[in-house]
Amino acid sequence: MNNASSLQPFHLAVPVNDLSSTRQFYGQFLGMAEGRSCDHWIDWNFFGHQFVTHLNKEKSTQKITNQVDGHGVPVPHFGVVLEWDTWHQFAEKLKKNSIKFVIEPYIRFKGEVGEQATMFFCDPSGNALEFKAFKDISQLFRR
Repeated sequence: MNNASSLQPFHLAVPVNDLSSTRQFYGQFLGMAEGRSCDHWIDWNFFGHQFVTHLNKEKSTQKITNQVDGHGVPVPHFGVVLEWDTWHQFAEKLKKNSIKFVIEPYIRFKGEVGEQATMFFCDPSGNALEFKAFKDISQLFRR
C-alpha cells in the first residue's frame, strides 16, 4: 500500500447529463483546470487527480442517504481530503458564491478520533461531492 507521501493520483469517471453546465460548474465555479475533452466527456484536474465527466442523459437521479453523525450523507459521493486551512478557505469561497449545500460545512466527530471538517454539495447533474479535512491527518484511517 502507498503511504500519504507517495500517493498516486486516482482516476474517477462519473456520469453527467449536460456538458455545458458541467463545464461551468467544475471549470468556472470550482476553478478546476480542464484537460482533454470531446463532445461526450471532459477531463478535469481535480486537486491533482484525474476526474472525468461523461455525458449520460439517462443518468438516474435516485437519492440514497446513510446517517452519519446525525446527517443524511448522500450515497454515492466522492471528493478530496484537503489540508485543514485549504478546506476552510474552500468552504468560505463556496459560501460567498451561494452554493446550495446538502450538508453545511461543520466539524464532525468533534473531540473524538477522526475529528474532521466536512461539507457536501451536488454538481448540476446531482453527483454528490464531499470535501473534508483532518486537523490531524494521521487520524485519516484511525479506528
